[in-house]
Formats: sequence, structure tokens, C-alpha cells
Amino acid sequence: MILILIYNISINWKRGQWMKRKISILLAGGFCALIVAMGIGRFAYTPILPLMKLSGGLTEVKAGYLASANYLGYLIGAGMAGFVTGKRKLRIWLLWSLFACILSMAGMGIADHYESWLLLRFIAGVASGLIFVLSSSIVLDALASNGKTILSGIFYSGVGTGIFFTGIIVPVAQAFVNWQGIWLILSILSLVLSVVVYIAVSEDESRDTLSPSMRTKTGATIPPILIPLIIAYGLEGLGYIISGTFLVDMVKGTEGLDNISSFTWVIVGLAAIPSTYLWMALAKRLDYIKALCIAFIVQALGVVLPVMVQLPFFVLLGAFLFGATFMGITTMATSYARSMLPSGSNRVIGVLTVVYGLGQIIAPAGAGYLFHETGSYHAAFVLASGTLLLAVLLLGAGSLYNKKKERKLNYAVRKY
Repeated sequence: MILILIYNISINWKRGQWMKRKISILLAGGFCALIVAMGIGRFAYTPILPLMKLSGGLTEVKAGYLASANYLGYLIGAGMAGFVTGKRKLRIWLLWSLFACILSMAGMGIADHYESWLLLRFIAGVASGLIFVLSSSIVLDALASNGKTILSGIFYSGVGTGIFFTGIIVPVAQAFVNWQGIWLILSILSLVLSVVVYIAVSEDESRDTLSPSMRTKTGATIPPILIPLIIAYGLEGLGYIISGTFLVDMVKGTEGLDNISSFTWVIVGLAAIPSTYLWMALAKRLDYIKALCIAFIVQALGVVLPVMVQLPFFVLLGAFLFGATFMGITTMATSYARSMLPSGSNRVIGVLTVVYGLGQIIAPAGAGYLFHETGSYHAAFVLASGTLLLAVLLLGAGSLYNKKKERKLNYAVRKY
């Protein structure tokens, strides 16, 4: 994906195609913003968690609270982003949020007390929520106004790329530094990547990439399918985050699998990188609801496999299926919701992300409690898988209701 971005920018630059060049640069900036905020700032905690438990004195319950603090911050940040209006304010808030995210990572490399970690992970969550919604709004609006929505898959692949990098950096770096040193290394990497975001945002400042029709379209009717989509996306937040937080720790604590624990996170990242583009292509070929239902079913299988069949092949297969779907679902859900309400993209994406965040707050703390009571992550992973299947039923029912309402409307129009 990185090579594709570099190629597009260089080709369009040579050809003097200003708009295409501008979109490519904006895409690269959004891509790097998601690497920093999501792939590193949010998900680096997963491979670092076993090291924090080993030398930082974390218990499973405390680890769950740390994750929930981050996701509470994410929910608040996403909600705040919905109230940011105007392209200039979107850019300013995006850059300040990046700065806060990087500082919170560096803080994790310095602070020694659990209470400080709670605060820092909360700040990282607020910043990540803001960055995700604001960058999504900026990039998706620009792509839509130029008829390039399928490229949103490249933008969202930044999350998988960040996960892949952390999956490699963490086990390599732990041979030289402790877990706090790893956070400092990741903060420096994030600072470098944020330069690309700054350049992209500055480049976008000079002209408006949105067409007049995009700027003036208001008062759009809310389709009935949007409500089931929002609820299903909330169930995704509840279901996916168990693997997203505890997969590496669960594998490391399973006899005979501890040697592949770090590799599972690399597999998640590798699968996630191309998945966003591929799922968007499938959504265009079928439709968003059908593609989302398929992705939810595949993810439910990926979540439950590592605890149902604890053999290396099936654990890695589960990691692959999980990685291949969780960002694909995000890409399709946000793109579909934005297409329904193009004039309020940051608001609808903000609502989606807030509901998503609610599930993420509840699940990690609940999983930590279940581990404390049972001594195993088994129940948490099984419940997460069931939650994802419930989302499929909800989307299916919502789609049937939506089609029924459309048929009634079409009949009324023809009759009139």
C-alpha cells in the first residue's frame, strides 16, 4: 500500500495533474495519521501488554482497565470530533490531536505509576478518536467529490500497516530495551510519520477539494438501514476488541503456543493491510450490507478459532481471519454511512465511532473480570464471537425492512 501511494504521487506529479496529485498526497497523509493514531497509539498496547505484565506488575484486571480507559477516551474523542466544523478547524484539531497522541506514547515510556498509565492511555484514546473521525471526514469527502471512494481502502489500510510495524518492532526492540523504551521508540517513529500528515494538511489548505454540490447538499433523508448499521457497528466494537486487546496475551499464556504469540500480531497486521481495499471492492460488486454480513461471519470464526482449537495453525488462521476483517468492517461501515449523509460526514462517522467505542469500553473490563473468575480468556472470546453473529442478524433484518419500505414507497409513487 505504501508503494502504491508513492507511485501514484510520483506519476501524478510528473503529469502535472494537480487534483490527482493533491488527492494522492492527502491519501498519504491520512494513511500516516491512522498508522500513528490507531496502528501504534491504540494497538501497540496489545503486543506490549505481556511485557508490561511481566515487568510492570500488571494483572489481567488492571490490564483490562487500562484498555477500557483508552477506549473511553476514544469514545469521548470521537464524540468531540462530531462538533468540529469547517475545513480549517478540522485540520487544526487533527494536528493538535496527533501531537497529543505522540506525547501520550512518550509519557508511557517515562511514567512509572499505574494511575499515570491510566491517564496517558485515556489521553491517547481521546486523541485517537479525534484523529480517526477527522481524518476520515477529510479524506472520504475528498475521495467522494472526485469519484474515488474505492481508494478509501488504501486510507484505512494505515491501521493494518501500523499493526504490522508494531508486531515486528516490539519483539525486536525487547532484546535491547524494556517495555518503556519500546513506547519511546514508537513515539519517535510516530513523530516522523506526523511530518507527512502536516505536509498533506498544508497542501490541502490552498484549495477546496469538495465540489459545490458536496458543499451545499443538506437536509438528506436518513435511510432506515442507518440505525441497524450503527447498532451493528456498536456490536462490532464489543466483539472485535477482545481479540484486538488480548489475543497476544492469550496466546502467550497458552502452553505450547507462547513462541508464536508475537507472530500472531504480525499476521493480524499483514492480513489487515490489503483487506480494506478488497472489502471495498467486494462491497461495490455485491452491496455494502451483504459484504458486511460476510465480513462479520468470517470475523466471528477468526475470534473463536484460537480458543476452540489451540494448535498453531488454527491460532494463526484465526489471527489472519480477524486481521482480514476488523478494518474491512470499519471501512465499509464508515463509507456506507457517509454515502447516506454526505453533507455531515464527520457527524455520522462520529456517531458510528461513539457507538463503536461504547462496546470497546465494556468488553476489555468484562474480559479482565471473566479471566479473574475463570482463569481463562475462553469465555470472553466465545461471547465476542456470538456478539458478532448477532450483528449479522441485525443487519439482515434491517436490510429486509429497508427493502420492504422502499417497495412500498415505489408503489405509492407509481400509484400517484
